[in-house]
Amino acid sequence: MYFCVTYESPIGPLLLVSKEDKLIGLWMYNQKYFCPLDKQPVEDSKNIVLQQAVNWLDRYFGGEKPDIKELPLAPTGSSFRKEVWNILCSIPYGEVMTYGQIADIIAKRHGKPKMSAQAVGGAVGHNPISVIIPCHRVVGTNGSLTGYAGGLSKKITLLKHEGVDTDKLIVPTKGTAL
Repeated sequence: MYFCVTYESPIGPLLLVSKEDKLIGLWMYNQKYFCPLDKQPVEDSKNIVLQQAVNWLDRYFGGEKPDIKELPLAPTGSSFRKEVWNILCSIPYGEVMTYGQIADIIAKRHGKPKMSAQAVGGAVGHNPISVIIPCHRVVGTNGSLTGYAGGLSKKITLLKHEGVDTDKLIVPTKGTAL
């Protein structure tokens, strides 16, 4: 059974979902790939996992830097996607990493000469625990703010909130990020 709560954040309402004793989802309403569950979650503001996530988000949006490891996360996805999401969790607050850098890390781990940055982009785009697993910290090789399931304005807001100098990043005028 899935449980959920809506969290009112500075970037709009967020849907948090737990299953058993793990957080499995955090989606922005109307984002691409919104809440792809097989059953409707049940509202439960007393759920301990959801309370922990709400507390984490309160601190995050309050300017603190809570540790991702404080939360029992269980994103659903392939082993490749999970590997990408684990790398996202290592990107420090206020910093960004490129899709290419993530691809290079994975290639080295697996003893391959290279890995597709586009494949990494697909995994980043399907991150089911937005904000907490910080997919907003990933940019294109040239500093382009490419792709964000929640929308480019929310990505920029989150990066600015973390102290990233977004003036150095490129806002695309066309493409999938808009």
